Amino acid sequence: MNGKAIGRVAAGALAPVMAMAMLAGCAGERGGSAAVPASGGDAQSPAAPGGQETFGTLASPCGPGDATGATDQGVTDTAITIGYGDDRGFTKAPGLSKEMGDAVSAMIKWCNKQGGVNGRQIVGHQYDAAYMQAATVMQKACKQDFMLVGEGFAMDDAAEQYRVACKLPVVAGYTVGPNAAMGPMKFEAVPYPVDYYNAAPLKLAAKTFPEFASDVDLITSNSPAVMTGSNKIKAALKEIGITPKDCGVQLNSEGDPSYVPFAEKFKSCGVKALWTSKSPDPAAFSLLESLDRVGAHPTLVFEATWYSDAVAKWNTSGQGDNIHAGLIFQPFENADKVPAVKKYLDLVGAEGGKTALLGMQATSAFLLWATAAKDCGSDLTRQCMVNTLSQIHEWTGGGLHAPTDPGANMPSDCTLLVKLTGSTYKQVAPATVGEFACDKGNLLKTDPSTWGTKLNEDRIATTFLTADVIKPQV
Repeated sequence: MNGKAIGRVAAGALAPVMAMAMLAGCAGERGGSAAVPASGGDAQSPAAPGGQETFGTLASPCGPGDATGATDQGVTDTAITIGYGDDRGFTKAPGLSKEMGDAVSAMIKWCNKQGGVNGRQIVGHQYDAAYMQAATVMQKACKQDFMLVGEGFAMDDAAEQYRVACKLPVVAGYTVGPNAAMGPMKFEAVPYPVDYYNAAPLKLAAKTFPEFASDVDLITSNSPAVMTGSNKIKAALKEIGITPKDCGVQLNSEGDPSYVPFAEKFKSCGVKALWTSKSPDPAAFSLLESLDRVGAHPTLVFEATWYSDAVAKWNTSGQGDNIHAGLIFQPFENADKVPAVKKYLDLVGAEGGKTALLGMQATSAFLLWATAAKDCGSDLTRQCMVNTLSQIHEWTGGGLHAPTDPGANMPSDCTLLVKLTGSTYKQVAPATVGEFACDKGNLLKTDPSTWGTKLNEDRIATTFLTADVIKPQV
């Protein structure tokens, strides 16, 4: 389980990525609610008939076939050309999101060994947007690829105008910018739209820890991204009946000379639980160490970014033993109970790739794309893909994550909590390993002033929208 090490400067620059792509519990670095099994409801599904390959509970969409025709850009009788990639070449955080490209690369090989999709082999163009080159990458993809699949580019909003203009559909690994998250011809295995928020981690924390409901506050900083994330959390907490104590603590994104005064302020304010949208970094670790030093031991319920090898390695003295993280993905520690997680680890590990939750997210995106491509058969056009993807309303990636609604661009309403003890994470809620706590009431509508873009009646961003985009025809 390899984690990605993000330097202090890079962590500040990447806070929007973490806030958008990880808030839903989908992307930590770690290489009345109902309980839902790991598969999203079919944990006991039998193996696919005839010994067909499976990915967890999902029958493989890959295999031989007789699909023919040069039906669209990047499609021939024998091949389908897709683009994918990440920001691994970003100099301030080398290897950034490398697990995404590694996952798609491994999945392409896995699929081609089975015969491709309906007999067409998959050809992949791997891109490195290096954080600042997303627009350049997109212009290349516009000229040669059928679709983008499982990619994750931090500056995707800068590339969105080019994607929309060349009518390039995408099954993204994740999106960051509001125009990319709500763009036309865009689907995600794990959507994170700007107009809905999954409050499941907050509700489960309040149910599991009474102090979270009565005496919680937020660790904030003057980073614009962290401030935006914190404001959304405050609004969500108030909507579910929780009022943060508002002790007046705000960290400096550039660092502070001492964190003891902040720790003492939380203690004197009567805080018994803390939440943060801030990613783990030296400042956050120093604050937690200071809380321990002043004898304050609040329950910590943090974003999925805190499910991290870096956090586990830091916690050698046990000062983070109160850390909990809300996830909608199955943690790697559940691999012995969740076949899809083991499959992901085995496939990427066999190629020497990097494994992390973002890698599972890219894997789920690839499987979603391949499932739709299989259904299109010989009629493998962008129009057919948009039609088919828009009708997929329950998706778990074979059990990699809680159910989502890719077709409607709606997030999951589920979560599970893991707890860190020493260097080990373990699921603590729901109590049954592999289950999620789910409730449609967990989805909250957000304030339009926080969206960052204007949406039309179909919940599509209008910033780059043109009249000739490919729309679902069902």
